[in-house]
Amino acid sequence: MATSLGSNTYNRQNWEDADFPILCQTCLGENPYIRMTKEKYGKECKICARPFTVFRWCPGTRMRFKKTEVCQTCSKMKNVCQTCLLDLEYGLPIQVRDTGLSIKDDVPKSDVNKEYYTQNMEREIANSDGTRPVGQLGKATSSSDMLLKLARTTPYYKRNRPHICSFWVKGECKRGEECPYRHEKPTDPDDPLADQNIKDRYYGINDPVADKLLKRASTMPRLDPPEDKTITTLYIGGLGDTVTDGDLKSHFYQFGEIRTITIVQRQQCAFIQFATRQAAEMAAEKSFNKLIINGRRLTVKWGRSQAARGKDGIKDGINEMGIRLDPVPGLPGALPPPPALDEETPANYFNLDPGTSPAVMNIALPPPPGINPPPPGFGPPMFHPMGPMAPPMPPPMSMRPPGQIHYPSQDPQRMGAHAAHGSRHGD
Repeated sequence: MATSLGSNTYNRQNWEDADFPILCQTCLGENPYIRMTKEKYGKECKICARPFTVFRWCPGTRMRFKKTEVCQTCSKMKNVCQTCLLDLEYGLPIQVRDTGLSIKDDVPKSDVNKEYYTQNMEREIANSDGTRPVGQLGKATSSSDMLLKLARTTPYYKRNRPHICSFWVKGECKRGEECPYRHEKPTDPDDPLADQNIKDRYYGINDPVADKLLKRASTMPRLDPPEDKTITTLYIGGLGDTVTDGDLKSHFYQFGEIRTITIVQRQQCAFIQFATRQAAEMAAEKSFNKLIINGRRLTVKWGRSQAARGKDGIKDGINEMGIRLDPVPGLPGALPPPPALDEETPANYFNLDPGTSPAVMNIALPPPPGINPPPPGFGPPMFHPMGPMAPPMPPPMSMRPPGQIHYPSQDPQRMGAHAAHGSRHGD
């Protein structure tokens, strides 16, 4: 301990005696009913080295037991959880939060200056209402866009999993499924995330998790407005069942006049059309990667023009409302493109011999009304050759070799006349 129980009465009066810890939702666990033990003056704070009340609990099934690591005074000075030391508002490391808010809170590290600074902060905490942080953090104006993009909106309960069993790594664990530790392959020891220090996390220096998040923030995608100035529609995705058109209107009305709001329940998305392009650009800029409604992070994208939506809908099978259409069975495939004709090659539509002169054709007239035409191949030919060099007559349809079939009506195997004709000959 930093100070014995009977050495200094003043310091002993400043020891922490709390009834409940300051925790984030992740560390507290998903179970609303937990059993928590309380040990008065159980350990010393890992930051200010003063004794404080230690709480210990299990956040859930197959989770490891957790306990408070720092006192409540150090937690209130930085507005962090007593266990994971992450910010209570954004769920981010202190280094990332201070960088986003552009603040620099230099906490003394020597024993004497640290004690003096802690006493002054305790006095400031006592004079405040307890709803806002104190110190440099309390003087910050507002949150930044980077913090809203990186902020964690849902608890991350995987952080409460047990540690890896060292005996299983060496192949010596004999507990099997009863082992309270994880039987998984450990991470790379050269990974910077494998070496984390609680003091570096609290003081906001050399934090590998913060460095990783800051690098991610520098490479985040941007939402550039489309070149088509007529597009004033925004696509909102990931609505779920809790977000209604009233919730969307209450958020987007501040950017300008809204013309229409269309919600597609099947795809859980919505299309918001603004009256002006300026209002749509402002809404896209203020809402991209930071729109949270009813606890859900929503996706914001620009809508597409009518021409682009028509092309993409034909290609992908999606209509203009974003609904995927099911394919219709039995439809023929796409027809092959016609052969390319050179400009010098004359069009030969009747497959005539190019070396012969064109013959004069006599086209037979159709039969008079009331008389049924003869079946194909049995009647007189429709084209009568008038010269000795005329090309031979094409064979009847039934005698022609089967070519490429594009429609079901062109398939001779599917025509009922052949089946009926064969059955009559069989009888």
